[in-house]
Amino acid sequence: MSLATIPLIGLKADNFRHPLDLEATNTIKQLPGIDLLVRQLLGPLGEQFFYMENIASSVLVGKDQLPHLYKILLDACQTLDLEPPQLYVRQHPVPNAYTFAMRGKQPFIVVHTSLIELLNLEEIQAVLGHELGHLKCEHGVYLTLGNLIVLAAGQISTWGAIIAQSIQNQILEWVRCAEFTCDRAALLATQNPKVVASVLMKLAGGSPSISAQLNVDAFLAQARAYKEFSHTELGEVLRQLQTAQLTHPLPVLRAREIDKWSSSQKYQDLLQNLTRSDYNSQSKGGWRNW
Repeated sequence: MSLATIPLIGLKADNFRHPLDLEATNTIKQLPGIDLLVRQLLGPLGEQFFYMENIASSVLVGKDQLPHLYKILLDACQTLDLEPPQLYVRQHPVPNAYTFAMRGKQPFIVVHTSLIELLNLEEIQAVLGHELGHLKCEHGVYLTLGNLIVLAAGQISTWGAIIAQSIQNQILEWVRCAEFTCDRAALLATQNPKVVASVLMKLAGGSPSISAQLNVDAFLAQARAYKEFSHTELGEVLRQLQTAQLTHPLPVLRAREIDKWSSSQKYQDLLQNLTRSDYNSQSKGGWRNW
């Protein structure tokens, strides 16, 4: 089964990177102690542990294993002009997907079974496009650091824990900004803003039993209303309190951002420029140094 999208040959990360992502990335690179924390959390032993733990506890998707998921992964990679990573499905009751990019190993995406049960195939492709956006933008080191802070903060040394605590807020702020960029990648992978908004709506209040009854247009109207309130002084304070310890922006904010970008001239120009028949079709994406 193929979900019709137009390949964006020659797509570069800076074509769709959210300005908040760029600003937060420049900030995090200057954090004191970040290099030490990266070495401690992402050392060879730690990398090997998480890589092996994933292989042991998940199912690797391929042409002979859940081929319909493998096909939409390949379609999303072709659309985003990117080499395919590994894709794993993991039994878990919390709908989620995440990406690990480790030095010397092929990057991989993990999707929880509960997320697959919640979404249709086009929405799953949007999720895969989002995760591929992390790889396309080379979020690997800091994204994995953010994941490990959340998953394994209690397993590092005392010194590492102190450093982790001191920069956790900045790491989480960066992760939230990176999510806005990757929602744009999800849009590019599906080329349908309502599909991306539907994923966010279902993550906010969906379940397999009621998902078909949810209204995307009503959710987008809700997102616009929230955005308008958060522009007030009180609304801004409350928004910051709501998001300070989250790894992802609020779903309504993400939906509003993707709704706004999908209506922009920049998005329309990007699609037109990268799908022209006379564009350099020899330009390829691919991995850099992970």
